[in-house]
Order: sequence, then structure tokens, then C-alpha cells
Amino acid sequence: MSLTPEPTNPIYSQLTTIEDWTRWAASEFNRADLFFGHGTDNAWDEAIKLVMFALALPSELFDASKNAKLLAQEKQELFELIARRVEEQIPAAYLTNQANFAGLSFYVDERVLVPRSPIAELIDNKFLPYLSEQPSRILDLCTGSGCIAIACAYAFPEAEVDALDLSVDALNVAQINIEGHGLMAQVIPIQSDLFASVAQEKYDLIVTNPPYVDQEDVDSLPAEFTHEPEMGLGSGHDGLDITREILAKAASQLTDTGVLVCEVGNSQIHVEAAYPEVPFHWVEFTRGGHGVFVLTKAQLEEYQEIFNQRVVAR
Repeated sequence: MSLTPEPTNPIYSQLTTIEDWTRWAASEFNRADLFFGHGTDNAWDEAIKLVMFALALPSELFDASKNAKLLAQEKQELFELIARRVEEQIPAAYLTNQANFAGLSFYVDERVLVPRSPIAELIDNKFLPYLSEQPSRILDLCTGSGCIAIACAYAFPEAEVDALDLSVDALNVAQINIEGHGLMAQVIPIQSDLFASVAQEKYDLIVTNPPYVDQEDVDSLPAEFTHEPEMGLGSGHDGLDITREILAKAASQLTDTGVLVCEVGNSQIHVEAAYPEVPFHWVEFTRGGHGVFVLTKAQLEEYQEIFNQRVVAR
């Protein structure tokens, strides 16, 4: 469906309040069969997010302001924003350059994935019961926007946090967020192909949300995902090319009591098939989400030979 703004378009007179425009936007999103999964999971919440952003108001004020009438210029700007969401199928987070993670706000654009990891719940819980003591050094591997690294810095204000990514574009976005949160002295962005740039370093906690989408899913992703950087999504036929390498190398990067936390999402089934001998601990989340495992350094060392054998060239 094409939404073309015209000076005489009847919707400008028929839709007058914030609630009117939100309802209309949600209906257009549903008619267009858009995909939701980049910060919202339904058309109504997505409509609220975009409408309130266009009006420079926090979403939390929707109920208090829903009967307010819009100015002509506001209607035009809002119409154009809604039209872009429908016609270009751009995730709302890229239209607003805003995303929330672990209760924090982050700048995002098409250089990074939109934050949506269930690891946020683990950070909120300070990784209990998996950590035996407060970590002094944390590594966020495949940091993207830097959201995990920054949230970890808030959770553990005394810890040093290294934020690694192969993509310079992603690290530039991470730097924006590090500076935006005033954490330049605590969170350090580093360009690295996995552990290559920190090979001699040891960490109490390694957290990683690497690319893990298998090829079948990559080939069938909704249009919204085509706006995200491809290198942040796919990782071989079963989605595990990078995860295999992380498993093989993580033990040497951890302190004796260190822990690896890794998200593999829907590729959990592939992990279990590839490593049937390994007793992965899969985190159960109360706020939704799945496919995150935890392994201690001792466990990684116990199965080191298996992990080494099953690395694939990339």
C-alpha cells in the first residue's frame, strides 16, 4: 500500500487527536502486515512509539496527552513518518534512532542491530547466581551498539569493560553511546576479530551476542531485517560458525572463576545437536527470551578438545 501525502488528503481533517493518529497508524501497520520485533511486538505499541517520537514527547505520556489535538505541521510530519514505516518497512528504532535496553536509552542506526537481547534480564540480576563475586574485568564480544557493555558498566560500576567488534561502523555507534552515557573511562571500544586484539587479557565475565541466525532463517527473514547489517545476523549454515570459535577460545580468556554467557537464540537446537556431550546450562528467563547458555571456565576446559575439533573455517 502506498501512502502519499496530499494537501487535500481527508485524513488531515478526520484525524485530529494523538489517539486518532495512533489508532490510524496501528491499523495501517496491520493492513501492511508489518513485522514487529525490534523493540515492540505489536502494531499498537509501535504506533505509540512513532507518534510520540514525532511529537517530541515520551511514550509514557500517551494516556495523559492522547486527547490533545495536532497542528497541521505535526500531522504532515507524522504522516510522512508512518508512510516510511509502511512503505519501506524500516524498523521503528531506525526511524527514531532510539532503542531501549536494560532500562537504558541508546542511539541506533543501520550500522548496528537493534538491541533486543534477553541478556538484559541477566544484567539486571547482576548475573546471579552464575557469578561467585563481583567482576573486575568484563568483555562484551560482538558489542554492536555497545548496549550490553554499557549496561554491564552500570550494573558493575567498579568493573573495566572492553567492548569488541570487527565492524568499525558498529564501533562508531558504540562510541556515540559510550560518550552519551558518560562512560568513556570505563567502557573501551576495541576493533577485533573475536579475541584477536585482547589475546593476552583475562576476564571475569565474557558476555556475547554473536551472529547466530542459520542460513534457512536468513533466507526467510521479514523485510525489516534487511535493514540490519548482514554481518550481525548470519553465521554459516547452522548459525554457529562464530559460536564454535568462541567456545574453542573462551577458556584462555577467562580467569579461574570466570564465566562465559553466550546467546544463540533459535540456534539453540543446533548447539545441542553439535555438542551432545556438553552440559550447557540454558538460562530460563522470566521476561521472555531463550537460547542463552552459561559455561564456567572449568567446563570450557573440560570439553576443550571437543570445542577445538568442531571449529569450522570462516
